[in-house]
Amino acid sequence: MENAGKYDYIIVGAGTAGCLLANRLSQERNASVLLIEAGRKDDYAWIHIPVGYLYCIDNPRTDWMYRTEPDPGLNGRSLIYPRGKVLGGCSSINGMIYMRGQQPDYDRWAELTGDPSWRWENVLPLFRQTEDHHGGDNEFHGAGGEWRVERQRLRWDILDAFRQAAGEVGIPPTDDFNRGDNEGCGYFEVNQKKGIRWNTAKAFLRTSIRRGNLEIMTGCHVKKLRFAASAEGQRCVGVEFTGNGQEWFAEAAHETLLCAGAIGSPQILQLSGIGPASLLQKNGIEPVVDAPGVGENLQDHLQIRMAFKVRGVKTLNMLANSWHGKMRIGLEYAIKRSGPMAMAPSQLGAFTRSDPSQPTPNIQYHVQPLSLERFGEPLHDFPAFTASVCNLRPTARGHVRIASSNPFDAPRITPNYLSTEEDRKVAADSLRLTRRIAAAPALQKYAPEEFKPGPQIQTDEELAKAAGDIGTTIFHPVGTCRMGRADDTQAVVDSELRVRGVSGLRVVDASVMPFITSGNCNSPTIMIAEKVAAQIRRSRRP
Repeated sequence: MENAGKYDYIIVGAGTAGCLLANRLSQERNASVLLIEAGRKDDYAWIHIPVGYLYCIDNPRTDWMYRTEPDPGLNGRSLIYPRGKVLGGCSSINGMIYMRGQQPDYDRWAELTGDPSWRWENVLPLFRQTEDHHGGDNEFHGAGGEWRVERQRLRWDILDAFRQAAGEVGIPPTDDFNRGDNEGCGYFEVNQKKGIRWNTAKAFLRTSIRRGNLEIMTGCHVKKLRFAASAEGQRCVGVEFTGNGQEWFAEAAHETLLCAGAIGSPQILQLSGIGPASLLQKNGIEPVVDAPGVGENLQDHLQIRMAFKVRGVKTLNMLANSWHGKMRIGLEYAIKRSGPMAMAPSQLGAFTRSDPSQPTPNIQYHVQPLSLERFGEPLHDFPAFTASVCNLRPTARGHVRIASSNPFDAPRITPNYLSTEEDRKVAADSLRLTRRIAAAPALQKYAPEEFKPGPQIQTDEELAKAAGDIGTTIFHPVGTCRMGRADDTQAVVDSELRVRGVSGLRVVDASVMPFITSGNCNSPTIMIAEKVAAQIRRSRRP
């Protein structure tokens, strides 16, 4: 095994959190930092063209290519489960939507952990610190940070009509989903710069790589963390990994920071001997810490895709299904960096309540001027739009568990979608609300006709089953290494994200969320990394 050297900090995973941590920790001139990434550089052209997510998801060049276990809640279906395997991680293949969630999300984290620093008023400055918002600096937004936020560079008549129809059923218009109360309907803001994807590799690595104290190793697959006895008990002393046809060990003098995401982080912990003892022993791994919460508490947003045929209005289906339309789309992007090639996967959003008893909006819409049978298949050859709706606060809990002691074997991912009565009720109520919006006066000039799942489906039981047939992940897995109080046996990390039972190790990514945020999860993960980076840097100083 080759010695890769000794570093103050080793960061595992150059994704959303890892890129920011590498930037912030390498600002300490007397600190040496190693960033290890399993994927390649983000030099694949489709990463940077916004519509290129179509060619990055389920592509081994940029995606881990995970699949879920067959899920009873999805009527036995297995889903693709994209996770970024490239510099920038999921920020290189995701929908680019800038979303923080709701104030109560963070207040709930603070309550669960007993740490008030997670409250909304305390994390808002962290969001603002990294942000470069198109609207400039104000009470809720920041300017001059690395994380660029812009308006989308296109509009659609069918989406404007949907927004008006939403208002007619009680969902008011909004121009900002990120002030702590995201209720309303409007166009999403996106992480783009002049019509080009803005990932965390561009935002946080391009400047920091020039520093002589940061080393980045790509194409390196982590096998496990190494532990040794110390005065504090078991201490993480480094990382074993493969790369360039070699076996490597890198030593960490201060800390190892695990940023491999909600799937990768619990897998690496389990392979390293931190996890449920029975699972580890079953796979021939000697437990270092019996940590029953590692890999548990998996939460995700299941989107239920309702689709409607329309008449007399332009949708992407017709544009993309003709050579003339394709040429027009390509020219518009080449000349103006706008049009359908600049599109995020979803352009219009809405947050509302599935029923009036909900204290805050509990469902989110992603509305698109297109339709298709399933991801990766061609668009339909008739004009249509899709209104996908997801339960923001699912009560179902799944898990991620190693399949073997081989670090190259994908873990078993079991989301357990729609496995609770409450989640099935929210699904049924959401589908009914979507039908109310489609029936509102503003959309009638386009004669919407539901074809997915179909108007014949009416009862709660039928609607819940249909949700299982047409539901799919919106790629927001979180929670599998969740933080919590010292007496919480399911908590994997404390409120400063230090792994319980060992020293010298933190988990810094979406896996630490005890509850999923009410919206897209990429920018909350950046905030988490910013918070921990500040804590680490403070600890270095007298």
